[in-house]
Amino acid sequence: MSDKKAKKDAGWNFDNSYSRLPHFFYTKMNPTPVSAPKLVILNAPLGATLGLDEGALRSRDSLAIFAGNQVPDGGLSIAQAYAGHQFGQFNRLGDGRAHLLGEQLTPQGERVDIQLKGSGKTPYSRYLDGRAGLGPMLREYIISEAMFALGIPTTRSLAVVSTGETFLRETEQSGAILTRVAASHIRFATFQYASEFGTVDELRALADYTLARHFPEAMGAENRYLALLQEVIKRQAQLIAEWQLVGFVHGVMNTDNIAVSGETIDYGPCAFLDVYDSGTVFSSRDTEGRYAYGKQPDIAAWNLSRFAETLLPLLHEDAKQGAQVIADAIAHFFERYHTNWLTGMRFKLGIWKEEDGDESLIQELLHLMQTYRADYTNTFRALTLDKPEETFMNDKSDFRQWYERWQARLSNQHETKADSHQLMRKHNPAIIPRNHRVEEALTSAVIHEDYTVMERLLEVISNPFAYSPEQVDYISPADVTACAYRTFCGT
Repeated sequence: MSDKKAKKDAGWNFDNSYSRLPHFFYTKMNPTPVSAPKLVILNAPLGATLGLDEGALRSRDSLAIFAGNQVPDGGLSIAQAYAGHQFGQFNRLGDGRAHLLGEQLTPQGERVDIQLKGSGKTPYSRYLDGRAGLGPMLREYIISEAMFALGIPTTRSLAVVSTGETFLRETEQSGAILTRVAASHIRFATFQYASEFGTVDELRALADYTLARHFPEAMGAENRYLALLQEVIKRQAQLIAEWQLVGFVHGVMNTDNIAVSGETIDYGPCAFLDVYDSGTVFSSRDTEGRYAYGKQPDIAAWNLSRFAETLLPLLHEDAKQGAQVIADAIAHFFERYHTNWLTGMRFKLGIWKEEDGDESLIQELLHLMQTYRADYTNTFRALTLDKPEETFMNDKSDFRQWYERWQARLSNQHETKADSHQLMRKHNPAIIPRNHRVEEALTSAVIHEDYTVMERLLEVISNPFAYSPEQVDYISPADVTACAYRTFCGT
């Protein structure tokens, strides 16, 4: 069988619409080949939804594609340019270790990016080598799949390959390449790049492309660029609320890590809360707490303001009036976010319809959880199962008083308490990828080349609302005497 036939059998169906934008937005270049690639993990269910054949994806020809040694038929490898704020400082950036192979057109009529991460140097690499470590790539695979299972918009991982090569960071690391699937890789920073370094025509081309790809229903609006801004705000308000509701800390909400599509992207120093604390920071780099859990909504609004500013030449001929349009739109973010979060929190407590006093009830519980260092996920799990004794706050008088008020609130509904607990089961995951469990899986894979621990973890987090006996061993947080958990940029 010829190479061409083997690659066709995999089911690749590429288009390259992004490369039809002005060349200003990207550089055409192939990944850097690696010496001895090996398939570490394949996301076969995701591949099937993309119209790809599992057997062919496990072939030598597909391995060459996942390793960056070969561009698939119909693909066009490019590195995207962007520029944005990193920890509040503006920098000229771009895909420093990633190559977009093209856009897969799926059997469902969707268009998704297929990108390699860790695939070698590009003109945007600056002084770095364009490579990525096996641990961070597997981490992105695990967390992105967990987010997908939780129903939160996210990029996903199709495959991870080891490269057979090592590279130096603080220590010597085993190299790996991740194949990422995304609605697109258009970032807030892509618009910042166009605004800062491009022409108005190039900015307009990007905005029109984004509208056509992600928000076609807005193309006919009276002011389609205002409609673009409003749609991006709407999706961010929903996304950030969903992060907060499950205790997810992104860790590095730089504008180059925010996708206009509303997907969670770039799983670097991310993690989930164990102990509830609004000031939680996991990233070793975030020494000032800029991206702490409780600050994520405010940072989202700040990032949206930077995105909105790039659209100013398109929004209104008069800059002053355009600025007011932006201010009004950003104000709606907070309204939308708060509504989404409050609705989600009511559902987490089995409250079907809004009443005065609900937010006070919610905030009081969060205050108690922070005061007594209660586990976020397990507290809601215990309440869902009607086992307040498992919250570890049950012996506290103020918690008992809160619990009685909550029970009275549930009784003041047309729905039964059984209905309320069923609602809670749909909105309170029984399991998250606990930080120590993720580290356990990564250590086993990277140090011992044993992937069974990771495979088991992926299996139990694939249905987080199951409340199954198999999940019980994975619900406990790490020993409270352990050192504070820290993650490191590397993905």
